[in-house]
Amino acid sequence: MPTPHVTPFVLGANSFYHHPENDYLEYFSQAGFDMDHIQMKRNAPVAELYEDAVKYEGAIISSTGALINFSGKKTGRSPKDKRIVYEETSKDDIWWGPVNIKMDEHTFEINRERAIDYLNTRDNVYVFDGFAGWDPRYRIKVRVVCARAYHALFMNNMLIRPTEEELANFGEPDFIIYNAGQFPANRFTTGMTSTTSVEINFKRMEMVILGTEYAGEMKKGVFSVMHFLQPVKFGQLSLHSSANVGEETGDVTLFFGLSGTGKTTLSADPNRLLIGDDEHVWSDTGVFNIEGGCYAKCINLSAEKEPEIFNAIRFGSILENVVVNPANRFANFDDVSITENTRCAYPIEYIPNAQIPCVAHRHPSNIIMLTCDAYGILPPVSKLTSAQAQYHFWLATPRHKTPGTEDGVLEPIPTFSTCYSAPFIVLHPGRYASMLAQKMDAHKVDCWLVNTGWVSGKFGTGSRCPLRYTRAIIDAIHDGTLAQAEYETYDVFGLQIPKSCKGVPTDVLDPKKAWANGEAFEKERKRLANMFVKAFRGFEDQVDDVVKHAGPNSTIV
Repeated sequence: MPTPHVTPFVLGANSFYHHPENDYLEYFSQAGFDMDHIQMKRNAPVAELYEDAVKYEGAIISSTGALINFSGKKTGRSPKDKRIVYEETSKDDIWWGPVNIKMDEHTFEINRERAIDYLNTRDNVYVFDGFAGWDPRYRIKVRVVCARAYHALFMNNMLIRPTEEELANFGEPDFIIYNAGQFPANRFTTGMTSTTSVEINFKRMEMVILGTEYAGEMKKGVFSVMHFLQPVKFGQLSLHSSANVGEETGDVTLFFGLSGTGKTTLSADPNRLLIGDDEHVWSDTGVFNIEGGCYAKCINLSAEKEPEIFNAIRFGSILENVVVNPANRFANFDDVSITENTRCAYPIEYIPNAQIPCVAHRHPSNIIMLTCDAYGILPPVSKLTSAQAQYHFWLATPRHKTPGTEDGVLEPIPTFSTCYSAPFIVLHPGRYASMLAQKMDAHKVDCWLVNTGWVSGKFGTGSRCPLRYTRAIIDAIHDGTLAQAEYETYDVFGLQIPKSCKGVPTDVLDPKKAWANGEAFEKERKRLANMFVKAFRGFEDQVDDVVKHAGPNSTIV
């Protein structure tokens, strides 16, 4: 694989403003804000943001002290409305296509002006200044400008909170988000396809949000910027992953996984220190978290299954689009009447065993690639070769949409997402994949495929793999016993599966043995293998032959 190209890039050099380093008010005045008529609240106390959210936005305080608020019509990201400005400083690095859709600079200026004009009509404008990246060598300064207290509190949780001294000396930000999500984009503007627009300009290092109040757009906007800057400017590998570290052993594990596969749940391990739950950089000296908080799914959340996350829902955290009992203010985590994508955002220090600062000065020992297979075909755990690890990273072994989750979904549908981050990927996937392969080989990292999906049958006949089994597998990876186990080859997919694992029934480890109907099993195994082969065809001419042949046997007729 070729060495990633590194393009010179200068942070903190937005020549548009020409403002004195610490002249905060002059900064906003030159940016177009009417400082005589709006009240600018910079890094307001959490209690004040609560008060404003309740008073002006209809927020509710839950029985445990969390702030419950709602994102309106949009309860998830709007990937079809995401744009990146086509300009000379970044155009040769961006992987243009359906994920990174081109926007011209003039349209960006129109939308930017529209956002600032809207913010100028608000009585209160909230500003949060924080950092992305716990390693001071590679962090950036981020400024968020928004009209909702809920959004300011969300980014207070998700970014790294500066000390008083750091805030006083914050100076010019490296990246700015203008969130005017309550105000629609003009869908008749060139390039607009709806009233929603989420756009990033790498030359100006700015992001503009119109027509969506879903807070996750800001979080993923910061990640997209880091997904660009870390490889391009710093030569470091940015990853959509969670990470934890052994408290006594110091061994680091990365968890890759799409939403709903267990990335947040499994990394919040009571026996290990949490580095972070979603976004990391594998640097030249170890691993560091990009964020200052966690953004966990709340669907079916319980104290018994996920105590660390459940107990983090207290004063300072935000419950997003969660139904609440008006009589007692209890949150109902089983109610999906607003959305299945209910969320909680909380500072990472709310996890009692968080690693603060969120840095591990050691390279990973294990990589765990999570999948949620609703066909019940993939084994609960497999040990991957280097080529298989690259194959599954390129393809991002899927999670499945299951019947009932969306209209028209009548059977499980696999969702592949290259590099486990397709909606946020900025560079060509080969650049991330080659960097990962080099690092894994250099540091002799073991890689595992762990299926948190169905066992003993597909969705509708089998059941979801019990969390206790998955945790037993993860424990066996961490204590080294699984690496020493005896293995056998799993046909068609060519995976190595252990014959035994403490705490997991042997018939569960081999899906063929777990299914009662052998004929039905073989039919579904061939079907899923064909899906893998078809999905990988788009990458075949971009990988080595050894990687190309590391997936399932081609069984397509």
